Amino acid sequence: MKVRFSFILAVSAICMAFSSCKSPSTAAFYTFETECVGNAMDGTVVLRAWGQGASRADAVEQAKKKAVRDIIFSGVQKGQCKFKPLLFEVNAEERHQAYFDNFFSKNGAYVDFVKMDATKMGSGVKKKSQTRDSYALVLRVLRADLEKKLISDNILKK
Repeated sequence: MKVRFSFILAVSAICMAFSSCKSPSTAAFYTFETECVGNAMDGTVVLRAWGQGASRADAVEQAKKKAVRDIIFSGVQKGQCKFKPLLFEVNAEERHQAYFDNFFSKNGAYVDFVKMDATKMGSGVKKKSQTRDSYALVLRVLRADLEKKLISDNILKK
């Protein structure tokens, strides 16, 4: 019994000394929900969206895409205000895959509907893991203009 206790104590001491037994951070595996921070009542919505990436620039782009994607496909149910999705069509993203691949491509049309809102609290919050960084950004999404664009491109039927 004494030998077993000594062995466990020795292994614990070695792990603490080399820090190799430390459990990895779960921040890279946690998905953060988009949250409504405010409704400007002028067709824009202020959201806090999270993006992940190997660099800050990658994470910022992912946060912008996530904010617009949530407005279009899933809506926003967390925070001070709630919004239903613009598209209720089942599998809308798959049905219009070519359109949305182009829309969300690098420097695609989605950038016209999302603006940085650095004046709000909570923008630039960082969660770090071993491989990826997660950033929270407060963004202003032009929801009414986005709806008009989807209608004019025959994606949204009104």
